[in-house]
Amino acid sequence: MEPGIHLVHKPAGPTSAEVLRQVLARSPGRRPVRACHGGTLDPFAGGLLLVLAGGATRLFDLLHAAPKRYVAEVRWGAETDSGDPLGAVVGRGDPAALSPESLEAALGPFLGWTEQVPPPTSAKKIGGEPAYRKVQRGEAVSLPPSRVYLHQARWEAHHLPARSVLSLTCRGGLYVRALVRDLGRALGPRAHVGALQRTEIGPWRDPGPAAESIPCARGADALPWAAARRLTDAEVGELRRHRPIPLGSLERPRWAPPPGFPLEPPPPVLGIHHERAIFLLDREGGSLSPRTLLPGRI
Repeated sequence: MEPGIHLVHKPAGPTSAEVLRQVLARSPGRRPVRACHGGTLDPFAGGLLLVLAGGATRLFDLLHAAPKRYVAEVRWGAETDSGDPLGAVVGRGDPAALSPESLEAALGPFLGWTEQVPPPTSAKKIGGEPAYRKVQRGEAVSLPPSRVYLHQARWEAHHLPARSVLSLTCRGGLYVRALVRDLGRALGPRAHVGALQRTEIGPWRDPGPAAESIPCARGADALPWAAARRLTDAEVGELRRHRPIPLGSLERPRWAPPPGFPLEPPPPVLGIHHERAIFLLDREGGSLSPRTLLPGRI
């Protein structure tokens, strides 16, 4: 598998780690490449899974701020302990009074920056261990709220009183299962996610189950919301010696997030050499200093 960001379709059923292992097993090569996935999808969920290979693994933390788009089936009338169809029912309510108008009004308080308590079956760590492992052992789990951001939410369809379809755009860290849980509590009848698809991350879209090949983002396309700087051989040498180089001429980002979306913190400058990304660079006045070397180039 070549270094870069690979756009993989994850079906519902397997874990993200299992899909990663399947992708690596299908990749030719005598030596295994360092790789990870760029954000977990729950086993019941499907859609776009980013596989970061080689030096692209060092972009992992920068992907958290990118907008992510999901489409969720919301099932009314029951809340489960996991927030999905695999969990045990822990609360029920009568959804007969739900209407498109009441559902539309309920979205408002969840937009923007809010505090959200993650599901106890999430991968949030407690004492260095994912919360879901403690739940699997039968231990009680209480997670503190996290600051999350919901940029946009829209009801795509209603089949009341049983279910509705919700599309949303958010930053990484927001749990759709927790959002739907809280919507169900706010409206009264309780709710859980029946099905979930991640359709986009930044500019990248789910290639779908019928894709004949796995698309890969490299070079300036590996971090397209960052400015890029073309590097000479001499400048690469200076950066490898941890020396700054002149700011020079920066190329504008190739992609911009939706208007008003908080792309925080600002991304570094992507250093490009022979059409491959080789450095993450920090601006310091009129110069650029090396932050991260991307081994093997992307």
